[in-house]
Order: sequence, then C-alpha cells, then structure tokens
Amino acid sequence: MTAKNTELLECVVKAADDRLGKDIVALDMAGLTTLADYFVIVTANNERQVNAVADAVEEAVYKNDFDVKQVEGRQAGKWVLLDCHDVIVHIFQADERERYNLEKLWHEAPLLNLNDWLS
Repeated sequence: MTAKNTELLECVVKAADDRLGKDIVALDMAGLTTLADYFVIVTANNERQVNAVADAVEEAVYKNDFDVKQVEGRQAGKWVLLDCHDVIVHIFQADERERYNLEKLWHEAPLLNLNDWLS
C-alpha cells in the first residue's frame, strides 16, 4: 500500500460519496490478486445514479492527476466498473450488487475503515 494508492482510494471514495453513493466499502486486495490493491464497491439507486457516480469518480480521478484505464458497463447502467489501475471501482444498482455479492466472493479481503472520508 503506497501513499499514492491511498490518495487515489480517498479520491474515489469521496467522489462516490459526494454523488450519494450508498454502502461504500473498500476491500484491501493486496496479496489476494494482482488486479488491483483495492476494490471499491458502491450502491446507487438507479441507472441514472450509477452513471452519475461513475462520472463523478472518473472526473475526480483525472482532476487529482490519476488515470482511468478502462470503463465497462455504462450502456446497461446496472454495474459500471472503472479500472483506475490500483483501485477498481464497482458501482452497482442494489439488485446487481446483491446478485454478484463481491464482498462474499472476496471474503478474505479485509474491509477498510472509510469513516474519515464519508459524510
């Protein structure tokens, strides 16, 4: 975990929270996968909010001099994935989040305390 990765994580979490993303969690993926250091999982109420949260996160990432490598799922608006290199952001509608249940799938990944970054 580098300071730069923590800064990116904070940027992502705050942007999702600012757009009223719900039930925001971050999983510490270090040592579990080479995909990323962190997974951030966010719930949004509907397709419009899923895309609004994705837009806010993407904008904040670029504004803070980080990069988004790839975005998937914008068209369907049920699950948008933003690959920000060391932080992968999953923005779900509630039923999709429940269906895929990434927290259970990656149950061995420690949950991070985000209280200082959430309003």
